Order: sequence, then structure tokens, then C-alpha cells
Amino acid sequence: MRDLRRRWPAAVAAVLTVAAGLGVRAVLPGDPAKYAGDALYTVLVYALVVLVAPGVRPARAALVAAGLSWAVELFQATGLPDAWGRHSGLVHLVLGSTFNPPDLFWYLVGAGAAALLHRTLLHRGLRATRPDPC
Repeated sequence: MRDLRRRWPAAVAAVLTVAAGLGVRAVLPGDPAKYAGDALYTVLVYALVVLVAPGVRPARAALVAAGLSWAVELFQATGLPDAWGRHSGLVHLVLGSTFNPPDLFWYLVGAGAAALLHRTLLHRGLRATRPDPC
């Protein structure tokens, strides 16, 4: 039951992150939308890491999310995701298409922001569950 209480916020965060990503693409032009989307991609990966491993600490979740995002970006340099993405919209959404070095920085921004928010929420939750000292 405790894991379910930890997984529920991660699932909600994943859905909200996808909505934010779609919203950013609809509202912002060009590079700002692209780089915000990159950061949000890693926030989504972060939320999925927490969904799978609800007890994970924020720093570890950030490292995993950034590492997976970097791995996908570096894999794009092979050209395979681009070729596969031409045959599958889902593959294109998950793996992208072309290697872009600045994306690596924005993945770190997304992982850091997600970890900071996660840590803040964890500390607020701990304070709320502590018994009143009086």
C-alpha cells in the first residue's frame, strides 16, 4: 500500500509532464520549445524511474534519468533512431532522430529540476507526517 502512495504522484507527474511538453510545443516557438521539450523529456524519464522504483532517492533518480536521456541522445548519432522513426511514430517520439549536443545540457536541467522538486516534496511530506511535539 505504501508503494502505491508513492507511485500515484509519479504517475500524475508523468501525465502532467506529457501535457506540459505538448503545451510548450504549442505555445513557444523554435529553440525555446525544443530545449524545454528536452528538459521535460528527462522529467518524464525521472517520473517513470520513480514510478518503477518508488523508494528511489532524488539524486539517484536524477542520475538514472539523465543517463538514460544521454544514452538515447548519443544513440541518435548512429542514425538508427532516425531510420527507425521513419517507420514508427512511437519510435520517433521515444528515440528522437538526430544528435544535437546542446540537448545533453538540457537533459541535465530537467533531471536537476525534477530532483529538486522531488526532494522538496519529500521533505514537506516528512514534516507533515511528524507528530506534533506539543
